[in-house]
Amino acid sequence: MYNIGLVSLGCAKNQTDAEIMLGILQNDGFSITYNPSEADVIIVNTCGFIEQAKQESIDAILEMAEYKNERCKLLIATGCLAERYANDIVKELPEVDAIVGTGDYDKIAEVVRDAFNGEKKVICGHRDRTPEERLPRVLSTPPYTAYLKIADGCDNNCTYCAIPLIRGRFRSRKIEDIVSEAEELAENGVKELILIAQDTTRYGKDLYGEYSLDKLLGGLVGIDGIEWIRVHYFYPEAITDSLIDTMARYKKICAYIDMPIQHANNDILRRMARRTTQEEILKKIEKIRKAMPDCTIRTSIIVGFPGETEEQFNDLYEFVKKVRFDRMGVFTYSQEEDTPAAKFEGQLDEDIKNERLDKLMTLQQGISLELNRAKLGKTLEVIAEGYDEESFLFYGRSRGDSIDVDGKVYFATENEVSEGNILNVEILDADEYDLTGRVI
Repeated sequence: MYNIGLVSLGCAKNQTDAEIMLGILQNDGFSITYNPSEADVIIVNTCGFIEQAKQESIDAILEMAEYKNERCKLLIATGCLAERYANDIVKELPEVDAIVGTGDYDKIAEVVRDAFNGEKKVICGHRDRTPEERLPRVLSTPPYTAYLKIADGCDNNCTYCAIPLIRGRFRSRKIEDIVSEAEELAENGVKELILIAQDTTRYGKDLYGEYSLDKLLGGLVGIDGIEWIRVHYFYPEAITDSLIDTMARYKKICAYIDMPIQHANNDILRRMARRTTQEEILKKIEKIRKAMPDCTIRTSIIVGFPGETEEQFNDLYEFVKKVRFDRMGVFTYSQEEDTPAAKFEGQLDEDIKNERLDKLMTLQQGISLELNRAKLGKTLEVIAEGYDEESFLFYGRSRGDSIDVDGKVYFATENEVSEGNILNVEILDADEYDLTGRVI
């Protein structure tokens, strides 16, 4: 029986597609290996969001192609880069034996079998399609945590973003389908669900005619075994009062808002085609903090957008200083082909972009340190993830820390700890990113 190896790059949405492909292949009789030297087939599930991600995907394809000199017989490119640049991959990367785009990952077993028969399939261009049936998954996250994709695609059409070109229009999954998958995950030991979509707050608008994330959450909180529900990627203009009330009402829902505002200067927001203003963002944050005083708010910022003046950057800087986000990622603008912003005048030098990134991150480090020190003496719920041999401490994440993007909570205990245990930890020390404490 053939062994399948898979490398997945990019975001959690891409990761869930990879997990489904592994599930389909396993159900079709293939074996899974996590060692590429043991793989007969290697799949590279690519990212194509920004230039750096594209290059990383190409490098991964070339690296995996080296294994074709050993055991590997087939190299298959899937995902976002494959969807967007299929023709270029065919021309420039002859090492690739088949290509599968973002709307056709459910055909992966068929593609692999045809490739073994010498047929070099290229299946893409169906990015608006969503497989109707629920498909099997092989989780690549720790067994107590799982991503749950509630929608795909995006209708926001921000001027800097290629996601609608890659993943198509916004498409919600039905509530009953999502709840059914969550129940199955809980039965298999998952305690933490992380709901993901390009824009989770827009969930249900296409299916039910109204924003329905609050209704979906109401259906998920009753599932036995699920203890934490976390949501990623809130767009501020679509955060309704009902959604805030629902999050505040249920203990299972983590008071965690991942809200990528991208900028705070109104002129830049308008040119980004964002659907909000600085004033509206601030009002929404104030409303969230009033309803959930312990809420962790994470954001993402783009600096160096075409035409961004020093004054506009300073406006953003002062906004960040005022709001004091708990978590913040800052990225330099990437000029993506086929997006409106790529043709805007005033493209900035990389040195200016990086200087602004450094200035904003330095500000945020100071804010993060102050906010973390304010947790000294408090007790936080922590989900245990492992043991650190260097510090001789266990580590995990609090409700305010999502997997792979936020900090850790290190803790001492005299009791036995298993991964996935949820413990109460008193915080005794803090730095810019991580906390340290002891189990009580």
